[in-house]
Amino acid sequence: MQAAEEGQDKDHEGSLVRAAQYVRMSTEHQKYSTENQAEIIAQYAARRGFEIVKTYEDSGKSGLKLEGRLALQQLIEDVRCGAADFEAVLVYDVSRWGRFQDADESAYYEFICREGGITVHYCAEQFENDGSLSATIIKSMKRAMAGEYSRELSAKVFTGQCRLIRLGYRQGGPAGFGLRRVLVDEHGRVKAELARGEHKSLQTDRVILQPGPPEEVETVRRLYRMFVVQQRSESEIADVLNAEGLRTDLGREWTRGTVHQILTNEKYIGNNVYNRISYKLKAKRVANPPDMWVRQDGAFEPIVEQDFFDAAQRIIQERSRRFTDQELLDRLSQLFADKGWLSGVVIDEMEDMPSSSTFRHRFGSLTRAYELVGYTPSRDYSYIEINRALRAMHPEIVASVIGEIEKQGGIVDHDPVSDLLRINEEFTVALVIARCHVSPSGGMRWQVRFDSGLRPDLTIAIRMEDDNQTVRDYYLFPWLDLNRTPKLRLAPDNGILLDAFRYDSLDAFVELTRRTSLRKAA
Repeated sequence: MQAAEEGQDKDHEGSLVRAAQYVRMSTEHQKYSTENQAEIIAQYAARRGFEIVKTYEDSGKSGLKLEGRLALQQLIEDVRCGAADFEAVLVYDVSRWGRFQDADESAYYEFICREGGITVHYCAEQFENDGSLSATIIKSMKRAMAGEYSRELSAKVFTGQCRLIRLGYRQGGPAGFGLRRVLVDEHGRVKAELARGEHKSLQTDRVILQPGPPEEVETVRRLYRMFVVQQRSESEIADVLNAEGLRTDLGREWTRGTVHQILTNEKYIGNNVYNRISYKLKAKRVANPPDMWVRQDGAFEPIVEQDFFDAAQRIIQERSRRFTDQELLDRLSQLFADKGWLSGVVIDEMEDMPSSSTFRHRFGSLTRAYELVGYTPSRDYSYIEINRALRAMHPEIVASVIGEIEKQGGIVDHDPVSDLLRINEEFTVALVIARCHVSPSGGMRWQVRFDSGLRPDLTIAIRMEDDNQTVRDYYLFPWLDLNRTPKLRLAPDNGILLDAFRYDSLDAFVELTRRTSLRKAA
């Protein structure tokens, strides 16, 4: 009977059945190493008459989502387009297929394979994935258990991080301008200062914050004096620092936002604050209210006096006094009556008038605010508001891409003047945001401009949705293929010659930049 079961996957002539193996490892445990998985799968294949002809491997990837798991994405794509030259997929167990928080998502990807005539085998499970009632029930339970494991692990990790916060240890993130991350051992003895991108290597080591170079510390204190004593705005302070040639801890020019961050972050008075933003189980980022923050006051050596910090918070709160929508419109209407026309410059130049950015944030755009007070510009300036918003979004996208590359161990040199990225000292990348233009007939078009002066090796074109607030997709254009094209006009569908460069996310590009250590040849 056992021999019959072990030979059930061979055809009538006894030839081997072609199969692919899928292996995945996050950072959970050594028993789930891809080598251990492959060994168990090989034993299963030998018993059941499979020949492993292809391997799909996701190393260091979470099983919570399909996003980022390039190998599983490729497997599904191969099955969908008929490029799969195998009849089965061998997986170590249900959890390696995924720890999806919705068990139906895991079942859906297996269904895609089955619909393409390819069976999925879980080699280390104690049930046969044969579609029987018992197998279906057990498999559904295993999928739910795999997802629950991640939820329980997330809760345990969060509890542990909160405990370390209350003990005064830093949990992730850059130190910030004027501060440095310092590695200490289990007894609190200083071991070394951590450079940007470096992490602790021992489980018992911890990270704390300490004051940085004296010149940076003095800049932070002077920043507070300019804001509190001289009553300068964040934008004015940024202009002063830039005029002196100073740069932030990331080597970039100062902006209102970077100044505001220093003025509002409690780490500069020595407080350790955590859980202001939640990003659990790869879900959407959520800003938590202050009563959910985890904190330890006086955890680090402060570089700003408490009185100065408190005074800065009072000034910020007073300047950001919230007007009702009607109060804003009343003020704008009165300004329109006085001037006879409106613009962002006119609004910003008026004393005791909320800034033009306040109107944009509250009503979506200045043009919408103009409509509500009965003012119609002589031209349609809506594109100006869109372009302004996209320009404001650009630094955030650049910083996000840099962060993802550095997580993979890559090295990024960012030119603050040209915004060109040099990756691993090997190739250059430019990021451009393509605004979506909707024609009167409802058609969508995007125009991508290439910088012929900089000549980046790769241009990442980020196409926006028709709301011009969310990203639609990405095009990765090599300079060699488009070096004679100063600009390119895209439609929703552009044919294989252009859409071959299209990606739903930048995961593939980030993976391309990942550094891999090579052993020295004997």
